[in-house]
Amino acid sequence: MNIVAILITALIPLVTGFFWYNPKVFGNVWMTAINLKVDDIDKSKMLRTMLLTYVFSILIAMALPLVVIHQIHIKSAFFDFLSQINDPATYEGSVFKSVMDLVGNGHRTFGHGMLHGILFGILIIFPLISINALYEQRGVKYVFINAGYWTINCALMGGLLSVIY
Repeated sequence: MNIVAILITALIPLVTGFFWYNPKVFGNVWMTAINLKVDDIDKSKMLRTMLLTYVFSILIAMALPLVVIHQIHIKSAFFDFLSQINDPATYEGSVFKSVMDLVGNGHRTFGHGMLHGILFGILIIFPLISINALYEQRGVKYVFINAGYWTINCALMGGLLSVIY
């Protein structure tokens, strides 16, 4: 696991949130969708909110490589032989080396990582937020603002992780 890549990538939701939930972008519409007024926001909890957002974003950044980097799945196929695959003198090591020589770093581009991040956002995040919104009796604006935010984050995080992980 590339912890530096994870820690850097986990900053993306904080940065995009600053713009996405700005009153000049979607902030006012989002606040209306959840019946929140500016005066209701407890500014004394903002540091805690930002720190927890970063912690949860680290968890997301730890999971996304499994979605965006195909080579991780190749290594997992050799899980029972992890101690042997780094030694090309072993049978398992030679097979693993042959597969990795064939596959190489294919699809390790920003665009390909973004594609998988977008698919993750549409196929996983959007339905999760939508189900919660149904039970919370939230409107479609709430769903699209939040699902859009997380889909963009997963796209950017996936793209970056695909390149630097």
